[in-house]
Amino acid sequence: MAIKLYGRDPLKMFENVFNDTVSPFVTSMVAPSFKVDVSEDENNIYIDADMPGMKKEDVKISVDEDVMTICAERSHEEEEKKKDYHRIERTYGSMSRSFTVGDNVDTDNIEAAYENGVLHITVPKKEPMEKKSKEIAVK
Repeated sequence: MAIKLYGRDPLKMFENVFNDTVSPFVTSMVAPSFKVDVSEDENNIYIDADMPGMKKEDVKISVDEDVMTICAERSHEEEEKKKDYHRIERTYGSMSRSFTVGDNVDTDNIEAAYENGVLHITVPKKEPMEKKSKEIAVK
């Protein structure tokens, strides 16, 4: 007789995880994130991040070495006393995504704009710095 957890076979749940079928049990354990599109042309790298419901003040972008990190924090502190709520379904917390942009980007001229729930980032490219090579004589 198989053990059932909330009407489900726990071994089947883990089998589904390994078969790339995400179960509700696993979905609740995954950190919240946001979807992005990354593209490039000869001059720029473009990152478009879907962040509906966010305010531009809640979004932070940083670049450390060749890694760009986008962080956003959503909070809701409004309370309405006139309604009797039976259930409120909103997500709260922080989300973060990091991308390796390479060493051939102009970090001083990165531009970002937030419009209609989408963060648009333009990362200009620059010529990579030449690595100086030197031959060492063996004595």
